[in-house]
Amino acid sequence: MHIPNFKLERYFAQWEFVAPHLLSSSDVDGYQMNELLGLADQECQMLWKNLSLGYTESAGHPLLRQQIASLYQHISPEEILTFAGGEEAIFILMNVLLHSGDHAIVTWPGYQSLYTVAQSVGADVSLLELQEEQGWKLDTAKLRQTIRPNTRLIVINFPHNPTGAHLDRQTFEEITDIANEANAYLFSDESYRFLEYSPEQSLPGAADLGTKNISLGVMSKSFALAGLRIGWLATHDLALLQRVAAFKDYLSICNSAPSEILALIALRAQPQIIQRSLDIIQTNLVELDQFFARWSEVFSWQRPQAGSIAFPRLLLPQPINDFVLDLVQQEGVMLLPGSVYDHPGNHFRIGFGRKNMTESLSRLENYLHRK
Repeated sequence: MHIPNFKLERYFAQWEFVAPHLLSSSDVDGYQMNELLGLADQECQMLWKNLSLGYTESAGHPLLRQQIASLYQHISPEEILTFAGGEEAIFILMNVLLHSGDHAIVTWPGYQSLYTVAQSVGADVSLLELQEEQGWKLDTAKLRQTIRPNTRLIVINFPHNPTGAHLDRQTFEEITDIANEANAYLFSDESYRFLEYSPEQSLPGAADLGTKNISLGVMSKSFALAGLRIGWLATHDLALLQRVAAFKDYLSICNSAPSEILALIALRAQPQIIQRSLDIIQTNLVELDQFFARWSEVFSWQRPQAGSIAFPRLLLPQPINDFVLDLVQQEGVMLLPGSVYDHPGNHFRIGFGRKNMTESLSRLENYLHRK
């Protein structure tokens, strides 16, 4: 198997722990251990206190799977499989589901593994491009036109990374209908689910809407616990889950025992966890709106609809790769160039889930004043 470098991760490996001001992170400011443990109910306190640091159940702790299942309307714990992070889930699913000669459709720009892993196993991948001038909305007519007789998988990611776009309920259901008509699996990366800015934007998990629908969830983004490395798949297709579980035996085998209990604590405290994340995001969004209004001649700002990231565009003639490199070297502020998504032009990803965004933005502004 040959797979190209994951450009985004290689970029973060170079700068994430060197640059003091991260203005491109996709997650929400992580919980400290004492904060999270303070949210534990009595049962979780005992589970934590008496935790044995041995192997765990490969499918995931039964209580954890039960709690994850409660995030959906019609999913049972047996229809949940956990992983050492969402990346492992993506990698395994693509390897199990796709073969040479299959066709997959993936929204783009997007998280590279959602299409690169599919290509590496021999599938033919069509990238369904989202356009800035259309508000980064998914065009269902274009999706229908892209369907082929051998289309086996449709991959969507909403709330969207990196643009912050979201779907309305009608579009979401139309996508599900298109997948059903094509007899294709629908794989929905829902890493930013629950970070909608208003309740009416909330959508059910895709796994609730069809027997061939698969939802991906993680603790990294909405729940602000990237360090736990816990992700999951939810689907009614038990036969598929069994094949995925067998493949997992060659990778992580099982999750970290402490991470499972910490994830359980967070999921049981979901209202407080999500509200904290939304408070940070919405406070920072107000500041970002003001920043981009001040610098409207330098940046094009398409306000996100959900999540903790957006995809503005640099209007200066300077290439975005040069801009972000100069910025991190002079001010220690890291932005993520759109080139890591192989996206043309001068877009960049900005993250606004961190509590210290004000300082990072101030340093960016200092840099702009000198240009």
